[in-house]
Amino acid sequence: MNMERSEIRNSLKIALLDKVRKQDYGKYLLRIDINKIRGFSGETVSFDFPVTALIGPNGSGKSSILGAAACAYKTIKPGLFFPKSAIGDNSMSGWRAEYEAVDKTLSKRQSVRRNSKFKSAKWIRSDVLYRPTMFFGIERTVPAGEKSKYKKLMRSTYNHKGTISGIDKDVSTQVEHVLGKDVKNFRVADIGGNDSFLVGHSDGVDYSEFHFGAGESSIIRMIKEIEAAPDNSLILIEEIENGLHPIATQRMVEYLIDVAERKSIQAIFTTHSDYALGPLPNEAIWACINGKLKQGKLNVEALRAVSGRVDKAVAIFVEDVFAKKWVDAILREKLGEKYGQVEVYSVAGDGNAVNTHISHKNNPAISFRSVCIIDGDSSQQDDDGNGIYRLPGRQPEIEVYENILDHLDDQLALLTVSCQRSPESQEMVREKVAEVIRTNRDPHLLFNQVGIEIGFVSEDIVRGAFFSLWIRNNEEFCNSLAKNIGDILP
Repeated sequence: MNMERSEIRNSLKIALLDKVRKQDYGKYLLRIDINKIRGFSGETVSFDFPVTALIGPNGSGKSSILGAAACAYKTIKPGLFFPKSAIGDNSMSGWRAEYEAVDKTLSKRQSVRRNSKFKSAKWIRSDVLYRPTMFFGIERTVPAGEKSKYKKLMRSTYNHKGTISGIDKDVSTQVEHVLGKDVKNFRVADIGGNDSFLVGHSDGVDYSEFHFGAGESSIIRMIKEIEAAPDNSLILIEEIENGLHPIATQRMVEYLIDVAERKSIQAIFTTHSDYALGPLPNEAIWACINGKLKQGKLNVEALRAVSGRVDKAVAIFVEDVFAKKWVDAILREKLGEKYGQVEVYSVAGDGNAVNTHISHKNNPAISFRSVCIIDGDSSQQDDDGNGIYRLPGRQPEIEVYENILDHLDDQLALLTVSCQRSPESQEMVREKVAEVIRTNRDPHLLFNQVGIEIGFVSEDIVRGAFFSLWIRNNEEFCNSLAKNIGDILP
């Protein structure tokens, strides 16, 4: 899957993480302790970044977390997310969530605590907090022609008496950033009852919202409301990608990060899209899996594996994307045609990798086998007998890089051509490889930095070249790992 590079700078992400850490907000929801709500019991979610993504399979509880966040504030009634039926809802008894929040109107220096609970057939919220809160549900993408409130506009006898005004310039600019479409000549018609109707414009011709794409109208309306929202508001969005092209989904998340910086707004959304996760730091992503909450960046493919949905014979869980690519390179070369029976998944952290593997290993309902491979610097315990193996070295990127550096005299020619440089470039490559490791501060950037220095070669190509040579230099480890995996293949 090819994703657009996010326009959000790492420095901005770091600044926003730090702003939350310092509680530098007028109003902000810091965390929810869920004693019991639907499938969750004794779980905690912290909002360490002002834009939070909730991911998980259908029915995993994403909307429950969104609803629990809404219940922290008076603006939204709990029944919107947690309605009670007279039939079959006895299980709601005892539901309870506790909140830690910043509210400078109540306390300038300390966070405040509140709770919501369901008792005696109704919700009880103690001294509930006030904060402007906006919820955008799935119904926002229902086509205008299917909404009953617009049926009157289809009648030939309808006579419009309301105002028609242009879209605010700031709104149209933000919409264009998300949709890549000029909407500055679009207008909004007031049709009464606090309802509005959009009018588009293209090549000198007007057209009504009945002829908009569902995602187009929903983005215009959401951005219009968010731009008008007071600072420190809370924005809740169900399935942010609904009705949107993948790139527009990514840009909508970038917009939320931008507005979080400009207006100190906090946003929480549910999603099934990897594109929605791309602009976010690990701390901003929470996965809902089998009644548990896990923090960290899991792509949708890895989420399926963690949830026990794997089409391969063996699932291998590793800490991060670099480890996934490293293990993939080893097994692709050493397993041969059997490689097609395995899949490597990065699951955001050694603890997640080990716990997921152990839970799958102990679950008789899961049909595939699993293995865990932790980094050399992991604090987790490797255990060959339980299928938990350890990669060599103190830090993955440094282990691979320094190993090639140690063998550079013998392998310089191979490294040069593998990096798609001419044989005459060998000494330049030698010089740049040595220089990068001397000046590097972040090992995760080593291969990208080498690629830039030797002539803007892609990071994937450089990393692949290093992996290939590392495998040559470490035959014993690679053969042993491949044998351990091969032994459990059908």
